[in-house]
Amino acid sequence: MKLNPFNTRIGLALGGGAAKGIAHIGVLKAFEEEQIKIHCISGTSAGALIASYHAFGRPAESILSICSTLNLSKIINFTFERGGLFSTNTVREMIHRDLGDVRIEDADIPLAICATDIETGEQLIFREGNLADVVCASMAVPGLFVPVEIDGRTLVDGGLVENVPISPLAKMGAGITVAVDLSHVSRYPKPDNTFDVITNAINIGIDFNTRKQLKNADIAVALDLSSYSLTNNADRIDELYLEGYHPMKKKIRQVLWYKRMHVAISLLKTTRTLMPFKVPEILKELKRHGFAVRNRH
Repeated sequence: MKLNPFNTRIGLALGGGAAKGIAHIGVLKAFEEEQIKIHCISGTSAGALIASYHAFGRPAESILSICSTLNLSKIINFTFERGGLFSTNTVREMIHRDLGDVRIEDADIPLAICATDIETGEQLIFREGNLADVVCASMAVPGLFVPVEIDGRTLVDGGLVENVPISPLAKMGAGITVAVDLSHVSRYPKPDNTFDVITNAINIGIDFNTRKQLKNADIAVALDLSSYSLTNNADRIDELYLEGYHPMKKKIRQVLWYKRMHVAISLLKTTRTLMPFKVPEILKELKRHGFAVRNRH
């Protein structure tokens, strides 16, 4: 998409984080209270589920009442299928119950959901297709949930490639991108067993990529939710909800500033991109030129 300095449409990227995804609902509530419209939204894993409900018109309070009872024990169904221990059928049934058997392209606002092809390692960005199928694919943590097959491709959690899916937003029409990272931790839990070691190793790799990818967002909301569980936060729902709400409320001023100053910011970015050399290099060249002139005289 070509740079448009007058484009102030807001795109929101919601990252993965399993049961910590409740914090995303607090982020949405902050936008609602300030009456700031989200023009397009993308999501990975738990973020894909929350993004879907928002894109299909559900307000934050409604999403909270639906998702507050969710925890790993309630969404897993043990299965004998190959590729995982559990199926994502409960998530599929929940989407059908609340939103219907709908397609992504039928959402009220543009919606993108990210998954990963487990055979090629390729990121797949879905902007059309069956909503329940794609959300289940995006939430299918490898080794835990059975992969989802769509159009002959075996798909798993989108967080393997881009845990906070910023990259689709520009093509969806966003001029200002806001990214919410639920995994911005400074320290990982001390491992007690082999499974913990493997889990930490995977999360370190994903988070390393995410930190680099967050630099592509205009506004990043990086949350350290290391004190919360990935599987069950049923007794801390309100607290977790506020973990997203309060930081986003503080960032709202920055969002509004971006909207007001977007023309100037865009021109500055364009100048930096088009200039063949950096300003310090220009100054050095001018200084060398000045010395040369003085020496001639």
